[in-house]
Amino acid sequence: QVQLVESGGGLVQAGGSLRLSCAASGIIFSIYHVSWYRQAPGKQREWVALITSGGNTSYPDSVKGRFTISRDNAKNTAYLQMNNLKPEDTAVYICACGRRGKWDYWGQGTQVTVSS
Repeated sequence: QVQLVESGGGLVQAGGSLRLSCAASGIIFSIYHVSWYRQAPGKQREWVALITSGGNTSYPDSVKGRFTISRDNAKNTAYLQMNNLKPEDTAVYICACGRRGKWDYWGQGTQVTVSS
């Protein structure tokens, strides 16, 4: 059975940093692209980072320069380093794995709260 399990969320002050992890099992992790999304209550789900199976990365303007996505295929794990956090970054952060144009698998998420 495929599982994606996020960890590393918590409460931080504005300007602080967090490193999130996404541990995958049940898939050949190295052939999948990985994205991070975030969702706050009453808001649309927002894409925040992508890393392809080949290691290419991309970000929306809202987090560019502050967030960095990476992966360690030997550990079946992807990461999201978040620096200079802002209150508007507060959300549940969710990882997803997919290929061939679809996000096939989703984790349950980890809460990130940024205080002002």
